Amino acid sequence: MPTSSDIAVVGGGIVGLATTLALTEAHPRARIVILDKEPRIATHQTGHNSGVIHSGAYYKPGSLKARLCVEGARLMKRFCDTHGIHWEPCGKLIVATDEVELPRLQTIQDRATANGLAGVKRIAGEEVVDYEPHCRALSALLVPETGIVDYGQVAETMAGIIRDRGAEIRTGAGVSAIRRDGDGLVLETARGAVHARHLVNCAGLHSDRVAALMGIHPEVRIVPFRGEYYMLKEERRSLVRNLIYPVPDPEFPFLGVHFTRTVHGDVEAGPNAVLAFAREGYHLGKVNPAELAGTLGYPGFWNMARRYWRMGGYELYRSASKAAFVRSLQKLIPEIEAGDIERGGAGVRAQAVSPDGSLVDDFKISVTPGAVHVVNAPSPAATASIAIGRHIAALAADTFRLAGGGR
Repeated sequence: MPTSSDIAVVGGGIVGLATTLALTEAHPRARIVILDKEPRIATHQTGHNSGVIHSGAYYKPGSLKARLCVEGARLMKRFCDTHGIHWEPCGKLIVATDEVELPRLQTIQDRATANGLAGVKRIAGEEVVDYEPHCRALSALLVPETGIVDYGQVAETMAGIIRDRGAEIRTGAGVSAIRRDGDGLVLETARGAVHARHLVNCAGLHSDRVAALMGIHPEVRIVPFRGEYYMLKEERRSLVRNLIYPVPDPEFPFLGVHFTRTVHGDVEAGPNAVLAFAREGYHLGKVNPAELAGTLGYPGFWNMARRYWRMGGYELYRSASKAAFVRSLQKLIPEIEAGDIERGGAGVRAQAVSPDGSLVDDFKISVTPGAVHVVNAPSPAATASIAIGRHIAALAADTFRLAGGGR
């Protein structure tokens, strides 16, 4: 007989964990199981995260991303304080290095104000060195509410709480098929069948594929982008005190290469944004023919390629050329040289792409009969995870008609 549960959460990354955290709090008697295909939780986007607690300065006021990021940052800091997880309120600078970026910097300041951020202020170029002595800019925005944390540690703490509340986390349990059975679903996994009355799809890089297993075809498709990092060598970490970001291109939903100090004392430089040839393509040589064919067979991919081919070509060139990567970094810190950095790790971003080729910027969460699907949750999803989890729990309570105390 299959394992029986009220809710199956597919995906054990930080969004799946935070969603389960919210569900177990709101419905303590509900039987909930997390299903993750990897041997351990938080392996992919969460495990490769740079650890920034984003403030919500960039995002369009009123958007789901703006609301959940601002709320999520507050909740994340409180969660860390409550559970003894080290985090630092280091703040960051968003710097304009060219005259054309000044109006965009003003737009970010206006959004930060509209989103309710405290202490955000514009500083002149000569003031930048008071915060980052090696940075040069025409002007900058100081965002003090930005912080840093280890999201892997956050995920492990969430998992411990979830287990203490009686929910199950089943690893090595990739979902291969889903079928309806009476008033519920049967999920076939590598560790046996699971019967669930309802499903929450937090599968990240594979969220559209999990939806497809239910016979649902989202209007968007996940296209993986690899973000590659360099690390400042230990003797050159003094070049960066905290976080230094460029003014992002408003046409592209990536923040551009930047400098990030981590809670472990490292300084990361990056990431770029290169099309990955596998959904878990953490290096150039990783190719999954079936997944690549799926990407190339999607009309939205070719519409995206036509729209962004210049930028995509440059990102690929910068991936192959350390010198090009260094030139991008020198816009923020002119004295940095190729010898100051060495190759670091990489992450893969699950980016939803619309059929017209546009990159979906806002978080996107869809409801279908018996299920809630997190269709698009790229950065700042880790920051916003607790708020996203509560949002999904509220949707589930209404969609699944869950009582406050569960079954």
